[in-house]
Amino acid sequence: MNELTILISCPDQVGLVTNITRVLAAHQLNIIAMREFVDEPNKAFFTRIACIGIFEETKKLKDKLLENLPNNAKVDLIAKKEKQIVVLVTKEYHCLAEILIKNQFKSLGANVKAVIGNYEELRDFTEQLGIPYFHVSHADKDKSAFEQEMKTIINQFDIDYIVLAKFMRILSTGFVKEYAGKIINIHHSFLPAFIGANPYRKAFERGVKIIGATAHFVTDNLDEGPIITQHTTHVDHNFGVKEMVRAGKENEKKVLLEALELIFENRVFVSGNKTIVFK
Repeated sequence: MNELTILISCPDQVGLVTNITRVLAAHQLNIIAMREFVDEPNKAFFTRIACIGIFEETKKLKDKLLENLPNNAKVDLIAKKEKQIVVLVTKEYHCLAEILIKNQFKSLGANVKAVIGNYEELRDFTEQLGIPYFHVSHADKDKSAFEQEMKTIINQFDIDYIVLAKFMRILSTGFVKEYAGKIINIHHSFLPAFIGANPYRKAFERGVKIIGATAHFVTDNLDEGPIITQHTTHVDHNFGVKEMVRAGKENEKKVLLEALELIFENRVFVSGNKTIVFK
C-alpha cells in the first residue's frame, strides 16, 4: 500500500467533499485523514487528504479530480518522501543546531543537502555532522555576485526549500522570485511588531511585556510574508536586552522547527499573504 497526500484549493461550492470522496473511492483509495476549511469572505475551499491505496497513474487521478472541481482548482498529489533542503546561516548556531541534530537522527522529515554561510564560524560544527558547508562571503563582492554564488551552489541540488536559520542578510527581489514559495525564514519578533534589525533592542526600549518569534515565507516585502507559526514569552522589567535575546532564542528554535514540520508534512496552504495550516 502506498501513502498519498492530496492538497486541493478551489472556489467554494456545494458538494465539493462528496465529489472528491467519490473520485477517491472509485480509485480504491482509503481516506485515513481529511481536513477542510472554507474561507467565507473569499469563497475559497481548502482540503488536505491523507489516503492509502495502490495507485500507479497519479495523472489520471488528478485529471479526474479536476473534472469534478470548479474552474481554477489547484490539485497537488504528493507521494510520501523526504523533502530536500539547503540551510542558509550567518553566525548564530542555535537554529542550525536544532535542524542538524534532527537531521542526524532522521527525525526532521527532510534531508539537509548543504549549509551555506556568509561567515566561517559554523563550518566545523556542520561538517562534524557530515553536511557539506559552503562559505560565500558578502564582504568582498557586490550583492548580485554574492547571491549568484549562492544560487550556483543551491542549484547543484534538487531542493524543495531554502531555510534561513538566522541568515542575517536581506535577499534581493530577483533571488526571492527565483525561489518563490520555497524560502522559509525565522524572524526574532512577534510580527508585525518590530520588523527589520535589532527587534529585541526595540522591544526593550518600548517596554513590551511579551516577546516572540515568527516563522514565515519570504516575499519581496521585508518580514511581511505569509506567517506559518508564532510563539511568545512573557517578560518584565527585570529583562534587559541580553535576557530578552536569551529567552527569544528558545522561541526561535521552537517556532522554526514547528513550521518546518508542518511544511514537510504538507500541512500548509498559502492563500494571498496568509496561510491555512492543518495541524
